[in-house]
Amino acid sequence: MGEAVIDKAFLLLRAFDADHPAQSLASLARRSGLPRSTALRLAHKLRETGALERLEDGRFVVGLGLLEIASLAPRAHGLRAAAMPVMLGLLGATRQHVLLAVRDGRETFLVERLSGPKADPVWHNVGGRTALPTTGVGMVLLAHAPAEVQHEVLAGFRPGQSGDGLRSAVDLRRALAEIRRSGYIVGERSSPWPRSTAAAPIRGADGDVVASISLVTPSAEFVSAHVNAVRTCAKAVSARLDAPGD
Repeated sequence: MGEAVIDKAFLLLRAFDADHPAQSLASLARRSGLPRSTALRLAHKLRETGALERLEDGRFVVGLGLLEIASLAPRAHGLRAAAMPVMLGLLGATRQHVLLAVRDGRETFLVERLSGPKADPVWHNVGGRTALPTTGVGMVLLAHAPAEVQHEVLAGFRPGQSGDGLRSAVDLRRALAEIRRSGYIVGERSSPWPRSTAAAPIRGADGDVVASISLVTPSAEFVSAHVNAVRTCAKAVSARLDAPGD
């Protein structure tokens, strides 16, 4: 299969997201930007491999074959296995949202999200991507990203992109420095509903930051103890990543 075909296949697969989990052929063609005939040919081929499945109404969905392969991604698989027991403990103590994320370029990639049954809704979906400055986990990852990534994000920063208190690139730069100094971030947003977050870095065996973990709660329920809980969880996951055999 040529490179052009692979590129087109990924365009088709990336047409799926949390808001469009099942799509007709016309929708796939429109969202991927591919000609309808190309989209049809690729969709049928991906269905044969198990990467896509087709519902009784004719719409396509992501198949188990793709999930099986994706679950083996080393950056997510080992991290998730190390973090899950710790995240479950934090979920049990707070019954809110617990997020686990890694950096992919200038984006935050959500590896896992655990949510209490009565937690307020959030837009973070597993496998979803957001700009680094827009979330607590992303801010932690950005604070420890290579200098060139930070420069690019700072150059394109716009008011309202991050927490309520960050109105300029200067504010963002100071916030990143404070994250590196303190080892965590506490952020707050008032829209679409008042919510607060505490996030901290997870380090690999070499000491480099490989991921971040956060707790998201309604602002009215956020307490200082949440910060210590998140920092403790981050250290626990780091220790599990560094443990022999992990």
